[in-house]
Amino acid sequence: MKRLFLVVVAVLSMTATFAENGNKKYVNSNLDAYVLNVNVYRLGEALHLDNSQYDAVRDINDEFQYDLKRAGVTKEKNRQKMLDMAVMKNLRNMRQVLDSKQYRTYLMLLNATLTNRGLK
Repeated sequence: MKRLFLVVVAVLSMTATFAENGNKKYVNSNLDAYVLNVNVYRLGEALHLDNSQYDAVRDINDEFQYDLKRAGVTKEKNRQKMLDMAVMKNLRNMRQVLDSKQYRTYLMLLNATLTNRGLK
């Protein structure tokens, strides 16, 4: 009886360990989608930014990356709301810096990026 009890405890411990590791793997892979490393130099070339716009876009992008990381680590029920807020904040800030042609191009690039990462 004592051995049976020890075997049951061992099996349950191993099952809990495997389940925990699997859950961590899912959380880490899900968090990777929220890490957005943008090459601002290449973005600047694509948008034809001048020097003042380049500095502003770099700052806005840094803030957007921070907001996305926060959205990635928040509880799942609030994650989509935080993602939407981060995107809207980013678009509002970019709208102030970019002209209409640059803004349309940026919308297209951001939409493609979010879709490819599975965040849309």
